[in-house]
Amino acid sequence: FKINVQHQYSVLLILSCKKNVFEHNNFIDIPNNFPLPVIPESNQLNQSRINLGKMLFYDPILSIDSSISCNSCHKQEFAFSDNKSISPGVKSRFGSRNTMSLANVVYYDAFQREGGVKSLEMQVLVPIEEHNEMGFNIILASERMLLHDKYVELSQIAYNRNPDPYVITRSIASFERTLISGNSDFDKNNLTLDQKNGKNLFFSNKLKCSECHSGFLFTNQNFENNGLYEIYNDFGRYNLTNQVKDIGKFKVPSLRNIELTEPYMHDGSILTLEDVITHYSKGGNYHINKSEHIKGFKISHKEKEDLIKFLESLTDYEFVSNNEFKNF
Repeated sequence: FKINVQHQYSVLLILSCKKNVFEHNNFIDIPNNFPLPVIPESNQLNQSRINLGKMLFYDPILSIDSSISCNSCHKQEFAFSDNKSISPGVKSRFGSRNTMSLANVVYYDAFQREGGVKSLEMQVLVPIEEHNEMGFNIILASERMLLHDKYVELSQIAYNRNPDPYVITRSIASFERTLISGNSDFDKNNLTLDQKNGKNLFFSNKLKCSECHSGFLFTNQNFENNGLYEIYNDFGRYNLTNQVKDIGKFKVPSLRNIELTEPYMHDGSILTLEDVITHYSKGGNYHINKSEHIKGFKISHKEKEDLIKFLESLTDYEFVSNNEFKNF
């Protein structure tokens, strides 16, 4: 276990981008077309907390056999998601859901596909203790950290306490709150003619994509059944509420960096953006809870190409190459 101490105490670099695109807000950079995020009073950001969380994010110390880290499933080159339908956990265990991107989670009001976790701090606990992910106990993970002098030192600096579940969840949440993505060609108003045509289609009454994928995050953060199946093996939000009306409902994902986060859907069952558009153009499969917005539409080959090009304009290449998010 090695730590670059000099880098540990370095000042967070500001993203290299045009003046007036971002404003520096303490320890994170906010695009000027984004609102200021709300940071919990109990876990305000500072550099030591961010750096400690970043080290833990990349350290397999939090998994039962020290084989995987948060980064194993949330890779920067895929906008902190993964390119697998289902990412393997410890001992090659597989769950049932596709890895969601961590971009802009500082703005989310609920976490997990069914929205059952209300804070980023509590969300951090889930993969650590989930049997098919890290499969560990966070208290035992804390005890491992106590064996490393640097983790003890840095925990004291960040939170004035030794490594424990509080330190683990708060520090990783602090790092994840810095993962803001908002400098795509769309944000810079740098669209080609084809992308502009695709944008018009996206926001049109014909396709109505923006009924669910709205706002600066391109998600309304609601829960919808998009007609993926007639019979769902994963009941989605029903698992949380036990209400029949929630069977097959999952949180609407953000479309930012969607080009990089394939495969798609809650279970990674659709491999390409072209196939996603085909699914919606056909109106999805019948289900009693299917969203009223999923009605099908006619779309030409050229329109589909333009729509995909617009979606590709939401890719933030500076975000996925930003050295401040990389491992030390």
